[in-house]
Amino acid sequence: MAFDDLLEANERYAADFHDGFFDGVAKAGVAMVTCMDSRIEPLAMLGLHLGDAKILRTPGSRVTTSTLTGCVLSVQLLQVTRIMIVPHTRCAMASGTDADIRRRIAERTGEDTSWIDFGANPDQMGRLHEDVDRVRSHPLIRGEAEVGGFVYDVDSGLLRQVI
Repeated sequence: MAFDDLLEANERYAADFHDGFFDGVAKAGVAMVTCMDSRIEPLAMLGLHLGDAKILRTPGSRVTTSTLTGCVLSVQLLQVTRIMIVPHTRCAMASGTDADIRRRIAERTGEDTSWIDFGANPDQMGRLHEDVDRVRSHPLIRGEAEVGGFVYDVDSGLLRQVI
């Protein structure tokens, strides 16, 4: 069936799994908001391991309402003291606007997606500043965690702090 290959791979993974039975706190005190892009390996790029950080992924690394909730819970309940917001180079969500995405989907499906806020915007740095400010100013995060804005280069693997 559609998922058999993945379930078989999981059985091999579980046969040698030794990382269970620890609590769910972020051992390194880190939470990261990054993109859903498959070129990003959040833990590996920071030299971290399973259990070290909370990873929140969204299209374009945007801080959505639910992502902000995840940041609050991470700070208040899961020992996070540092929050990284990490968009990346060559991101599709920074290559156009919501109107562009709506047009492409309509061409493929004929469906109207005007009711969906995709969050696409070519001003990636402006969006990053907006998202960092949103997280920093939240009353349940402000004074509890450092918040920084970074850009990850998908071609070199380098991470650069910009805010």
